[in-house]
Amino acid sequence: MTSKSIHLQVNELNCASCVETARKALLAHSLVDEVSISVQTGRALIKGTIDASEAARIVTASGYPTHVIDDTPESAADMHEQMERRSIEHERQWRRRAIIGLGIWLPMGILHWTAGPLEIDGPWLNWVLGILATTVVAIVGPGFFLSAWSALKRGGTNMDTLITIGAGTAWLYSVVLFVLQLAGYDHGQPSYFTEAAALLGLISLGHWMEARSSARAGSAIRDLLELQPDTAERLEDAGHATEVPLADVTAGDRLLVRPGGRIPVDGIVAEGESEVDESLITGEPLPVVRRVGDEVVSGSVNTLGRLVITATSGGSDSTIARIAKLVSETLSSRASIQRIADKVSGIFVPAVLAVALLTIGGWTIRAAVIDDWSLFSTGIIATVTVLIISCPCALGLATPMAIMVGTGEAGRRGILIKSAAALERAGRITRVVFDKTGTLTEGRPIVTIISPEPGTSENELLRVAGAAERDSEHPVARAIREVVAARSIEVPLPTNFIAVPGSGVTATVEGHAVEVRRDAEAACAVTVNGTLIGRIDVQDQPLHDAPAAISALHELGVSASMLSGDRLDAALDIAERIGLDPEHVRAGVTPEEKAAAIRNATEPTLMVGDGINDAAALATATVGVAVGSGTNVAIDAADIVIPAHRPSAVPMLILIAKRTLRTIHQNLFFAFFYNTTMIPVAAFGLLGTWGPLIAAGAMALSDITVVGNAVRLGRGLRKVSAFTPPSAS
Repeated sequence: MTSKSIHLQVNELNCASCVETARKALLAHSLVDEVSISVQTGRALIKGTIDASEAARIVTASGYPTHVIDDTPESAADMHEQMERRSIEHERQWRRRAIIGLGIWLPMGILHWTAGPLEIDGPWLNWVLGILATTVVAIVGPGFFLSAWSALKRGGTNMDTLITIGAGTAWLYSVVLFVLQLAGYDHGQPSYFTEAAALLGLISLGHWMEARSSARAGSAIRDLLELQPDTAERLEDAGHATEVPLADVTAGDRLLVRPGGRIPVDGIVAEGESEVDESLITGEPLPVVRRVGDEVVSGSVNTLGRLVITATSGGSDSTIARIAKLVSETLSSRASIQRIADKVSGIFVPAVLAVALLTIGGWTIRAAVIDDWSLFSTGIIATVTVLIISCPCALGLATPMAIMVGTGEAGRRGILIKSAAALERAGRITRVVFDKTGTLTEGRPIVTIISPEPGTSENELLRVAGAAERDSEHPVARAIREVVAARSIEVPLPTNFIAVPGSGVTATVEGHAVEVRRDAEAACAVTVNGTLIGRIDVQDQPLHDAPAAISALHELGVSASMLSGDRLDAALDIAERIGLDPEHVRAGVTPEEKAAAIRNATEPTLMVGDGINDAAALATATVGVAVGSGTNVAIDAADIVIPAHRPSAVPMLILIAKRTLRTIHQNLFFAFFYNTTMIPVAAFGLLGTWGPLIAAGAMALSDITVVGNAVRLGRGLRKVSAFTPPSAS
């Protein structure tokens, strides 16, 4: 059976450990090959031969309600609504728990610490504290207990296991002391009802702040989804405009776009002329003129005139919708560096439980040896502190939060990253190889020099060449015809037209044998009956921001080179005009030679191309980058897609990737450093009786530090110019 991809919506995912629990449950099935789940979006991508309903049942059984996402195309509005609803619901849940937990704990704490000095304590105090703490455990606790129980039923543990044992131990120990006190046994030990309530309240506060920060970190994605309007004005046969939901728009519909309105789907201008602001899609800072026949992109703004466009895509398949879906899939994928964190998280909880057992065992032995059983109470507190302070939530958040911000900011600039692994690899790139035509150049050559032989005028040379090239679709033929049309030269109809691939054309013009051949000296040598009558030099033009792209790459410490199938002199001319070192130019190479050159590279290499002849090289490179206007074959073979005619998107991509990778490393350092330094401190009881409270606050602070660092990444990237990126440091 052929492997297929299944998409699921997984609910009630609160942390990276929840994701790992669901992943392991799926991977245990023999028909599942690969699983990726995003804690931010709740989307799961499963590859294998398992039935979709069975996959959803497995995840639901693991403790996370799940349903299958059907194959009906989603609009950007639908995706935006789902993300907003999930984000709001997640934040609301933790806000309610935090308010209840802290709202009860604060008066408990005041009462606990002031009753003695005020001489108002008595048997009633433990009753009040016990009832209030039990209320917190009953209302706030299930958010942690149910998750831990689901993991335990499968013989596993998760981050909530530590919270459950810590808070549960403090509460249960206090209940035992309270019962002994009611039985008349004077144990002389303090209760920890207040601490149990504080743990659940403070950790819920940390999750609430984390949920709010995560929402801010994902703003780039939601902003991207909001670029596409919910409705469009469709022109009926009678010429009347009817407002319809975007999901009802299909290719071929004629749509009215009023001044100031957003273009709802990709299309071609059928009527009107206007300046269109495409800055949010392509990064171009100035509006561009769009006339009849020009392409327009969904999400761009019609600034001036009235436009009628013919839709070339449906509402669910526009550029914005594809970007949104690709970003969503990227968030569900995993970078290799995340796998390290996942493995650590997988063994971390059992290791912490072992440390907790050693802690309580050590303190108990010490209490027995010196016959001071007050140390047993100290051991209980030290054990609870170990469980709380070692919760590796920050470790699980370190990579996905940075990836979410990085892919979102790339999406703002029209850079489509297909996987988290591709973004990670792009962050390690030290060399970029460009194809020339359509990547660094316009891909539409123009006539630069007209050199008629003595006795032949320029117009006559153009007339003969234009006639021979009249039926050709080659870019050189189009360049010649454009000059002929500009000079209003009338050309006769050719006969016996023959196109010779890689060489030129032959035709009979007014009874004479005409050849337009490519040669080593010029793009076209024109002969009539075997006699040369002149040469027409046709050259491609570099894209306007290609020099800035090369300069920015050098500033980032990344070398740039060119592999082209064109003539050497044409490649060197473009290289000189964009500031590329001639030593880094190879011309006249075949697709096989391109792929071999990339395969033999000794450093991490990013290949940029747009044609079928680039597909093999794109698939071979460390990171393959296709130009959005390129062939489907090239786009399918690439890891990343950048907007057409914007080579400056390449250094921007590398800058985003490098900063994202650096943020991941920083986050992992914060998480590892926090856990490895604080666990011994907690185990030896150095935090005292306030240890559990300090642990809860420190754990929340660790999570917020990681999420805040990701938010800082997004703010920094939004300040970067789209055309002249600074250094990645």
